[in-house]
Amino acid sequence: MIFSKSGLVAVSLAALVASGCSTSRFSSMDDQQPAPLQPAPAGQVTANQLPPPAAPGATDPSQFPTAPANSQVASLPPDGSAPAGAADLTAAAVAGVWNASVSGQTCKVATPQTKFGAGFRAGPLHCPAPIDGIKSWNVAGKQLTLYDENGGTLARLYSSGGSKFDGQTSNGQAISLTR
Repeated sequence: MIFSKSGLVAVSLAALVASGCSTSRFSSMDDQQPAPLQPAPAGQVTANQLPPPAAPGATDPSQFPTAPANSQVASLPPDGSAPAGAADLTAAAVAGVWNASVSGQTCKVATPQTKFGAGFRAGPLHCPAPIDGIKSWNVAGKQLTLYDENGGTLARLYSSGGSKFDGQTSNGQAISLTR
């Protein structure tokens, strides 16, 4: 007697289905109820007055982490030129994830080398204004510039040595990036 492969598969499949229908693996579970849960311990409930709500759009500074008390941001020359000793920059030296400090508030800024507009894409992570609007970045000579979605300058920074950049936002706030 000769069987075809498709016939053998069909017979095997029918045998599996038939044996699966006659299982009693789950029949013992139908009669069992789960054990009752123990109630959570009850404690003392107290009432206190809540503080008044903040004005719309206001933020509570205590919600944001702050820069360490010993952190300092180098001041830039008033004419916007590079500080003495600032190193020439390359995109590869800037690419990565940075800890940003803006007026005492900290956040993260991702600076991948993904082409975007006239520079590279940027991604602020839980940053305060105006740094929350960073969309791109680029380097030219000694300067790292952070841009908004319209290509407007949000901040200019210069290398302070090692893995640190210091500068100012377009509205004059001190900003630093460190790794």
